[in-house]
Amino acid sequence: MKADRLLSALLLLQSRGRVTGREMAKRLEVSGRTVHRDMEALSAAGVPVYAIRGVRGGWELDEDWRTQVPGLDEAELRALLMSQPRVLGDPRLVASAARALVKLTASLPF
Repeated sequence: MKADRLLSALLLLQSRGRVTGREMAKRLEVSGRTVHRDMEALSAAGVPVYAIRGVRGGWELDEDWRTQVPGLDEAELRALLMSQPRVLGDPRLVASAARALVKLTASLPF
């Protein structure tokens, strides 16, 4: 779902700072062109996201802009609570735990 992907991209940028298009595409499991369209959609929605060109380029949020992170959903909370070495092989839990950690990281103050 596009809304989920846009939120994931926003949280990824907020928690990691500059992210390359290739890395974003890999994390969101989409093409580089889809990442570009998603960044355009965020920008059109008023999110101050910028393309940085060059070897060390990527996508980046304005340094003074932050959003409040919505609460964790049930699957993310369950995955976070159950994230033990013996359950990390479950792809559903791994994906939910990764989303939860991005949300938690994004909500931390600088």
